[in-house]
Amino acid sequence: MATVFSGLENFIKSPPSYIQGKRLGLLCNPASVNRNFVHARQLINEKFPGKLSALYSPQHGFFSEKQDNMIESENIIDNTTGVQVFSLYGKTRIPSKEMFEPIDILLIDLQDAGTRVYTFIYTMSYCLEAAKKFGKKVVILDRPNPIGGVAVEGNCLSLEYISFVGRYPIPMRHGLTIGELALLFNKHYAIDCDLEVIPMKGWRRKMFFSDTSLPWIPPSPNLPTPVSAIVYPGQVILEGTNISEGRGTTQPFEIFGAPFIECDKIISFLGTNKFSGAILRPIAFEPTSNKWQGELCRGFQIHVTDQDKYKPYYSTVKILQAVFQCYSNHFAWKLPPYEYEFEKYPVDLITGNAAIRAAIENNDDIEEIEKSWRDEIEQFLDISRKYHIYSL
Repeated sequence: MATVFSGLENFIKSPPSYIQGKRLGLLCNPASVNRNFVHARQLINEKFPGKLSALYSPQHGFFSEKQDNMIESENIIDNTTGVQVFSLYGKTRIPSKEMFEPIDILLIDLQDAGTRVYTFIYTMSYCLEAAKKFGKKVVILDRPNPIGGVAVEGNCLSLEYISFVGRYPIPMRHGLTIGELALLFNKHYAIDCDLEVIPMKGWRRKMFFSDTSLPWIPPSPNLPTPVSAIVYPGQVILEGTNISEGRGTTQPFEIFGAPFIECDKIISFLGTNKFSGAILRPIAFEPTSNKWQGELCRGFQIHVTDQDKYKPYYSTVKILQAVFQCYSNHFAWKLPPYEYEFEKYPVDLITGNAAIRAAIENNDDIEEIEKSWRDEIEQFLDISRKYHIYSL
């Protein structure tokens, strides 16, 4: 295991000279801690007394207490610092002039999930746009991509499916840190705000979160472990269906199922219970909330046996196709709304292209579908490599 120092830790140890005397804002949540579990707002308040002027929270709330999408948070006063917390997942998701008036510089310290649909990166993008509009500087305190900076997987978002779970044409598994994404959004997509990234020290692209020596704090309620983050780029698709993605259990996204599923039938359709780097283990469970609350569900736990070989997006599309083909009379696509989109199918917003849903319904060869993504992935890599801060 390598010793990795987060952008927060490097910022506190060696603050840039331009910070001195400035009024500071901080976009953060419970995962914004150093290796000793001290929160960023406390570290910044101690380092720059009286300068922390506003706090901001992303989806799930300042304390990461909100369980699901479209559950909004109110503005509050933080008891620890006495500072106002502005919710960026409440009455608005776009910072207003009033929200940015108390600050000169916005610090962003969020743990991303490495997945296109994770909304923290779009909250960040709205902050970059607001900073440009209102003449503020943004400083990203970088953190690891928990599922590595090498593998890139899935189709790129089709522009007709732009939403709060996808603002830019990037793949589902993008392979960038939140700092690198900020540079990509700011330069390639021409936001052009005053932006700096405080890099990590010791992080390499080939690292998963378990390689870093940093503590894992769930960035949202249903990513309790680094393993849940590894399966998330695929299993998040289940949010667009009536299949339980494991919300309301102790292992969200790692387990999935529904009352009508028969494990043997799914394995028979797939021809195996093994994927590259993963094994499906038949299970039964009862969700305590969300889909199928209190009902016995049968399904599987995904055991990741080789995180370097496992392809979460491809694997879940294959699994979902098996469920659809075996249980078309019971299976259902979830209907809108989803993340403030009231017309399109949620699954199309999540996958970023209705062609994925069509391939599942038509029983198309998923291997061939995967091959069709290669050109757009290569085009994305040609662009994204320009913003790499870290080497292998």
